[in-house]
Amino acid sequence: MSLFRTKSLDVLLAQAADSEKSLKRTLGKGSLIALGIGAIIGAGLFVRTAAAAGGSAGPAVTISFLIAAVGCAFAGLCYAEFASMIPIAGSAYTYAYTTMGEIIAWIIGWALILEYALGAATVSIAWSEFLNKLLNGAIPYEWCHSPFQSAIVDGVMHHGIINAPSLLVLFLISALLIKGTQESAVVNAIIVFIKVAIVLVFIAIGWHFINPANHTPYLIPANQPDAIQPDGKPYSYADFFNHGWGGVLRGAAVVFFAFIGFDAVSTAAQEAKNPKKDMPIGILVSLLICTILYVLFSWVLTGVAPFTDFVSAGKEASVAYAIQTYMQGYGWLGTLVTVAILAGFSSVILVMLMGQSRVFFSMANDGLLPKVFSDVHPKFRTPYKSNIILFLFVGTFATLIPGDITGDLTSIGTLFAFVLVCAGVLIMRKRDPNRVRPFKTPLVPLVPILGILVCAAMIISLKTETQVVALIWMVLGLLIYFSYSRRNSKLSAAGEILPSASDFDKV
Repeated sequence: MSLFRTKSLDVLLAQAADSEKSLKRTLGKGSLIALGIGAIIGAGLFVRTAAAAGGSAGPAVTISFLIAAVGCAFAGLCYAEFASMIPIAGSAYTYAYTTMGEIIAWIIGWALILEYALGAATVSIAWSEFLNKLLNGAIPYEWCHSPFQSAIVDGVMHHGIINAPSLLVLFLISALLIKGTQESAVVNAIIVFIKVAIVLVFIAIGWHFINPANHTPYLIPANQPDAIQPDGKPYSYADFFNHGWGGVLRGAAVVFFAFIGFDAVSTAAQEAKNPKKDMPIGILVSLLICTILYVLFSWVLTGVAPFTDFVSAGKEASVAYAIQTYMQGYGWLGTLVTVAILAGFSSVILVMLMGQSRVFFSMANDGLLPKVFSDVHPKFRTPYKSNIILFLFVGTFATLIPGDITGDLTSIGTLFAFVLVCAGVLIMRKRDPNRVRPFKTPLVPLVPILGILVCAAMIISLKTETQVVALIWMVLGLLIYFSYSRRNSKLSAAGEILPSASDFDKV
């Protein structure tokens, strides 16, 4: 039984056309663009910008954003070709299954859990922290931290019990997703409007507080003195990837987390009204809008405050710190930024949970996961059981485990998926050159190859610990594949033929 057996694209499309098994098509191009912006602008912009600037790129984090955007653009063009040609839920997982085979598809699907499920859990923990900051610490420590966390507050040792706010936001968003994709899209559009407006206000007002000295030197020099972290320990810039162009590259890998989301648009392909036309627009336009906002935002942020401040102070709340410290008289803007962060986190969680449930939907339809993940609600036409299971899994993780999973781990899973999607375009162009492609990736093979190289370079620049954890995660996924998924796959033992569409109804 071949590990590289592929799915028939014709049967895939027939399966998606089955009204009883298909998801409800409710999303237009505007909703898809908003969906992309909703996922992209969130934790990455408000948290990872300062982390990349303070730890490796300095003011040149603007260049880091451009490098990350270029890598995303190459991958985005490849995504757009697949999304228009294969308007099926599942994103990179589905594309790999039709081009590179089942084992590669499983690896991508497993890697996407790092991006979507674990990413949603991590962001929900951050959501809880920022909510408590907005409420001036009104939520008792015990009820907004995991049982594995403790801290001295007002001279008294407190121990966490459960992170209740993170569970609450996950419950509300999961309920919204079960109710319907259109309802979720409307709420997401409102959130997008709020946070984009606040980002624009910060850029407009902060521009007048830029100190040109903070942008000199633009790249962190090799002899940059150590910064002192909040715990009193020094932070060294001597490492190759902590200064100069090496730092800019690592900065690109760090802020890449800020771009995660445009690919989530492709997971909604089966719910788009006109996917062949609207999916490329949704992916590329949302990516373009966010890139412009990111470069302007990072230019202002690093101009308002010295980059070393983001190591020694501020940390997760660096944007609010910069406003309160260097923009006197605009404390209210710091509060609005916190509101924007909460809104941004909320929409990111929404799109991440939506994306994960759609990937699971496709994997379950293929037999690689239990059928429960592909059950569609008879009225709402959403994968409600998958949403419920995800809520329990992500909620357990978010409420009981400390939020120390870094954005780097999420980034590496996504970058890996991007590499394989770019490779998939090359393979599909050779294997099936006559297939109708409503949107064609330009300059093939140059664009896919550049996408592979840029994304691979960002993976290499990430910390060794992140790479090791990702490897362990992949090994665990392979164990599950060989013990369950391979035996239950709906592909025949011959490897190239998929059962007819009617066969799926019998399972």
